[in-house]
Amino acid sequence: MLVNGKTILDVANKHNFAVPAFNISDYAMMNGIFEVCEEKKAPVIIAIHPDELSHLGVDVLPAIISRAHRSSVPVTIHLDHGASYEQVLTAIQAGFTSVMIDGSMLPFDQNVAITKKVVDAAHVVGVSVEGELGTIGKTDDEAEDGTATIIYTDPEDAVRFVESTGVDSLAIAIGTCHGIYPASMKPELKLDLLQEIKKKVTLPLVLHGGSNNPDGEIGESVKLGVNKINISSDIKVAYHNKMREILADPGVREPNTIQPPSIAAMKVVAAHKIELFAAANTAELY
Repeated sequence: MLVNGKTILDVANKHNFAVPAFNISDYAMMNGIFEVCEEKKAPVIIAIHPDELSHLGVDVLPAIISRAHRSSVPVTIHLDHGASYEQVLTAIQAGFTSVMIDGSMLPFDQNVAITKKVVDAAHVVGVSVEGELGTIGKTDDEAEDGTATIIYTDPEDAVRFVESTGVDSLAIAIGTCHGIYPASMKPELKLDLLQEIKKKVTLPLVLHGGSNNPDGEIGESVKLGVNKINISSDIKVAYHNKMREILADPGVREPNTIQPPSIAAMKVVAAHKIELFAAANTAELY
C-alpha cells in the first residue's frame, strides 16, 4: 500500500511508535527491506538520498512504486535530504510520495522560505514534506553531510518554523550524527530537549543519524515522541560486511551466491530496529 509521509507518520504519532526510514542504495537492499517489514508487519519509509538516487537512477522509481502497491504494509517513498527546490520537484515528478527539503544550514528565515516554497508545491499534488531545524553531526567521510558542531534545535524556533512553513513532519537536532561513531566519540541524546520540543510541536518528529546510537536512548526517544528514525549506516555495514566475507572466496561470482546472504544479514539488523522503534505489528492500524 503506497501512501504519503503524512499518512504514515500521523498514525505513528497517534499511537506512539516510530516508522523506520531505511535508506536503500541498490535493488537487492530494497527487496530485503520490503521483505523484513512485511514479515514484521511494520510500516516502512523507503528513503533515498540524492547521492543514492544518482547511483540507482530515477528509472528505478516505477519498480519501487509497483512493489509498494503490492506490499501488505503501508509504504512511503521518501526523498532524503533534498538540497534544492528543483531537486525536490524532480523527485515529485519521478513519483516520490514524500520529500525532505533540508535548509538546516541556512539562516532561519531562508530555511523557512525554501521550506514553505516546497510545501506549497508538494501539497498541491498530495506529497508530504519534511523540514529540518538544527544540524546533525557527521562522523566520517562516508556519511551524509553534517556539521562539525551540532546546532541543537531551539523549541521556540521549532514552533515558529512549523507555523510559518506548514510542514508535515520536522527533523530535529538533539545530538545524533550521520555515520558510524568512532570509539573515541560517545553518542548522547538530549532527551530533555526532545521532551520540551514535543510539548510545543505536536506534529511527527524525525530523528536523523539514528544508526550506531545506544538502543536505550533510541528506544526512549520513541517513547518521548519521535515518530520517524532514519537508518542508513547500520544496515549498509551489515550488508556490505557480509558481502566482503563472501567475496573473500575468489571463486565466487554469481549474484545469487553473493547477495542473498548479504540481504539476510541486513534483515537481522533491520528487524531489530523495527522492534526497537515499537513498529512491529502496527501495519494493522492503517
